[in-house]
Amino acid sequence: PFWMAAPDPKKTNVLVFTQPFCTAEKSHKDPKTKAAFGSVGRRIPYRILHVINQDGESLGDMHRAEALRLMDEHDLKLVLLRENAEPPVYRLMTGQQIHEEKLKRAEKEKARSRTVLVQKELSFSSAIAKNDLETKTKQITHWIEKKYHVKVTIRQAKDSNTDMFMLFDQILETLSDKATYLSKPKAIKEGMSTCILRHMSDKEMKAHQKMEKQKNNMVKKDENEDPKSSELH
Repeated sequence: PFWMAAPDPKKTNVLVFTQPFCTAEKSHKDPKTKAAFGSVGRRIPYRILHVINQDGESLGDMHRAEALRLMDEHDLKLVLLRENAEPPVYRLMTGQQIHEEKLKRAEKEKARSRTVLVQKELSFSSAIAKNDLETKTKQITHWIEKKYHVKVTIRQAKDSNTDMFMLFDQILETLSDKATYLSKPKAIKEGMSTCILRHMSDKEMKAHQKMEKQKNNMVKKDENEDPKSSELH
């Protein structure tokens, strides 16, 4: 903003407060808001930019008008890479390059979200009573439905002949429509074994449902065939 002299037909010249004209709109972005990766079009709020070409080579600092001229000449798109740099960094990219970069970023984000998965832990003795095991299984089910990884540790009781691995399979059987092993049951030291359960992916759940449907169809088929075979005998 600056002051400029403006003629008044009735009085002497007066000073008027005005704003400089600019073809680019002012940026009113929230500093906490991260812009989506992609073409910025022609709306560039900065006068001087650092420009990188489509091959990743630096073209140096230039006026935004020059950057837009290069964009138009080569039929490319301008993408903001680093807004906090001085000057801000933009890259000239093809539509295909932007698409591929979006896919890469989506994969990185997915990998990042996998690394922060919460893991719950639960342990009990192989001498656990039936109703207590049911309670523990319900707790595991609750965690699995929230997409948590669940580490289950079983201690072999001295006065129990129950197989720890049979208990693991029993728990998984109860959760067979939604959980599978992330880490299969294994002995970690004498008298103690552990496993990690995870929620099935959508693909795994569909495969499980398909397999269960095939099993049910085979059972129905066998039931329908039994009366016929008995009549023959």
